[in-house]
Amino acid sequence: MLKVKVCGITNLQDALLCEVSGADMLGFVFYGESARAVSVDAVRSIIKKLSPFTARVGVFVNEPAEKINTIAGELGLTAVQLHGDEQQEIISEIKFPVIKSFRISDNFDFEELNKFSGIWPLLDTYTKKSYGGTGKSFNWDAIPESIRDGILLAGGVSATNIEYIYKHIMPLGVDLSSSLENSPGKKDYNKVTGFFRIINELRNK
Repeated sequence: MLKVKVCGITNLQDALLCEVSGADMLGFVFYGESARAVSVDAVRSIIKKLSPFTARVGVFVNEPAEKINTIAGELGLTAVQLHGDEQQEIISEIKFPVIKSFRISDNFDFEELNKFSGIWPLLDTYTKKSYGGTGKSFNWDAIPESIRDGILLAGGVSATNIEYIYKHIMPLGVDLSSSLENSPGKKDYNKVTGFFRIINELRNK
């Protein structure tokens, strides 16, 4: 069954909305330059109100493993997501399950994924200006079929294309942020409920 991660959660209201709508994972961005950055204290207060069955993912960009382990341990995170230029040396030092982001350009070599071990790959759209959250998609059909059922797909995933993704790309999961917002860091009730109405119908077929 396709898993859904909603990233860029900054407040309790949005967290509970996404959880009750059907999100499997919620993502909290610990990257100060992001418009969706959130503090450790804020996340701690949000997590206290979540179901224990909702996965909690901390998103980090080019941070030392020690800092990542400390924050993840204090908050009881389910997993960490590395969304920068982290290499295997850092990944090997992290004591939590790792989602590793790869920014996909037109000439991306998917063999790059084989250089890493102990990760769940997340494929996002390459842009010079940002490490993610752009809302732009790449050519999903270029993803090798042999790896599709083991990846998380990000970058422009929305209510308008989730049926195509579900039926034709068939990834392990999808990761959304900006397509469910009315402004950076603030989810839109209608966009969230509309998306999950579609995905839940697909899941139940």
